[in-house]
Amino acid sequence: MSNSTTQEMAHRQSLMKLAEKYGVSRASRKYNKSRSYIYFWKLRWDGTIESLACQSRRPHSHPNQHTEAELKLIQNTRRRNPDLGTVELCHHLKGHGYTQRPETMFRVMRKMGIFPPQKPKKTSAKNKIFFKKISE
Repeated sequence: MSNSTTQEMAHRQSLMKLAEKYGVSRASRKYNKSRSYIYFWKLRWDGTIESLACQSRRPHSHPNQHTEAELKLIQNTRRRNPDLGTVELCHHLKGHGYTQRPETMFRVMRKMGIFPPQKPKKTSAKNKIFFKKISE
């Protein structure tokens, strides 16, 4: 969190001081803010202006996050079975204690970069002739 005081923080500070002195209802009428807004900031306010800074809404953890054991299981299984498709691989992993869905496993594998190299696409003879004429 930065140490700079923003205008919003200063505005909230004056709002909190007014609410403390004259009450929440009067402060809400003067500043045109709802009472629930004032009560929300009043819970956070400890008298300092730094306590009125906006805080991150990012969660501290994710309940369905892959564990290190699951990530290692994916890597090892993929290394041993490079020809398995995503769904087949996920089904194989479920037998070893994997609990996530195939879509989630695909996303994690893409992030880890453990896909086999893509095979070159086959082009028809018609396309080869067309590309040959363009390049000439």
